[in-house]
Amino acid sequence: MKNGEIHPEDNVSMVKQFVLLGFSDLPNLQGFLSGIFSIVYTIILIGNSLIIILTMVDPVLKKPMYFFLANFSTLEICYVSVTLPRILVSMWTLDRTISLLECAIQLGFFLILGATECLLLAVMSYDRYVAICHPLHYPLVMNPKKCVQLAAGAWVSGMPIQIGQTCQIFSLNFCHSNHIDHFFCDMPPIIKLACGDTSMHELSVYVVIMLFAVVPFVLILASYSKIISTVLRLPTAQGRGKAFSTCSSHLLVVVLFYGSASITYFRPKSSHSAGIDRLLSLFYTIVTPMFNPLIYSLRNKEVIAALRKLLHRV
Repeated sequence: MKNGEIHPEDNVSMVKQFVLLGFSDLPNLQGFLSGIFSIVYTIILIGNSLIIILTMVDPVLKKPMYFFLANFSTLEICYVSVTLPRILVSMWTLDRTISLLECAIQLGFFLILGATECLLLAVMSYDRYVAICHPLHYPLVMNPKKCVQLAAGAWVSGMPIQIGQTCQIFSLNFCHSNHIDHFFCDMPPIIKLACGDTSMHELSVYVVIMLFAVVPFVLILASYSKIISTVLRLPTAQGRGKAFSTCSSHLLVVVLFYGSASITYFRPKSSHSAGIDRLLSLFYTIVTPMFNPLIYSLRNKEVIAALRKLLHRV
């Protein structure tokens, strides 16, 4: 369906399934793209699984920072598994149809895990804030029980609202077309297919985004403003370098994830195009999870040392 106003009086079709157009406009590149996506998925699974294993077997990594990193790696595996296997199956079988229920389930998990990622990034920034700004209180504040509570809160807090939002979106009537101009079931392209006035649904989407994306991002900025202020007051350059190195990886991941996601969801409607939306979505759903293990391992001496010890055992 092209951009245009849909009137309630138009003929409404009872949509039973959608067609994910995905990369069907690139028929000559299907084999190449499926190969690339297969390699990327393998890298994501191996890289994030390796971080989880390292945090479990190495005593040096039995710290709150690495506990949250293991949670984050688990989340990244789940997050990318919501979309990428479905893309690969569509490319291999050339069957791009997805039932209404499957589409709703995919969107629901995508929204829940997206909210979890925003909240977990905020929790990780709070951990770095306490470690750098209040080092003497760090063992007391970030005790094992508190870490489990913070991680569990990040995982479950978004579930009720995101399930509700998914149900709200799929309660809409869809007319004329069941073609989703995207490679997975995402909110903007689905709402485009709805009949009538969808302004209230779009408003609710923005409210939820503000709650689960903007608020955590503001907390992250507040944490890092305190961290930077504290680090700059350290007396030695070596101390400042060490402090910055412990949180630079996390900050880079925040910039990559929030940068691409915010451009996707907060751009004016007039500037939306299917090609740009797909490219940006690829970035924060697939490319960022692929680079996260590299960012955290290559910029962290303790992770590198743990990896060397594990390889020597093997």
